[in-house]
Amino acid sequence: METQTVNEKTLDVIATRFRGYFPVAVDVETAGFNAATDALLEIAAVTFRTDDAGLWMIDQCMARHVQPFEGANLDQEALAFTGIDPGHPFRKQIAVTEKEALHDIFAMIRKAMKNHGCKRAILVGHNSSFDLAFLNAAVERCEIKRNPFHPFSTFDTVTLAGLAYGQTVLSRAVLAAGLEWDSKQAHSARYDAERTAELFCTIVNRWGELDNS
Repeated sequence: METQTVNEKTLDVIATRFRGYFPVAVDVETAGFNAATDALLEIAAVTFRTDDAGLWMIDQCMARHVQPFEGANLDQEALAFTGIDPGHPFRKQIAVTEKEALHDIFAMIRKAMKNHGCKRAILVGHNSSFDLAFLNAAVERCEIKRNPFHPFSTFDTVTLAGLAYGQTVLSRAVLAAGLEWDSKQAHSARYDAERTAELFCTIVNRWGELDNS
């Protein structure tokens, strides 16, 4: 039998670990809790890879500031919580439309899925139903036909961290996992998506160690 290369091993681990699904950590920052009416203001997605030992780790991260869609509700309490000012001049210069943000992020995900031999993405999130609801609402508004994500199945790190560490709050779960947490950077989509991705990797890798012991 021929010896597998590192790339072939990586492909095998990613493609077979979750029945062909490709996990992608996603975080959104919004102007409220209603996905149908409240603005999507930030979105970030993190893809994964494995090393030659089969350990999961972060591969790529893409984040976008998003312009509120026309007629979107901006709840002031939500904005105060996240610290996002949709009208800030710097933000106005870099923010893109929902369609542009999703186009860029979906392109990154599709390329990673193809490279790893996976057929569909599955969202990894902390309170993942919230992130998926805003993602799906934006997809519908933008009339995007090729959404790489499963429409309702997710991996929720609230549940996974509750099982692994007895913690459900993201900051506490991250610290319980032995990772770093910076409260000053929290509530940005990029930071929260990266910490969620690290937490997911830590739990998956820990389970792998237990499974092989």
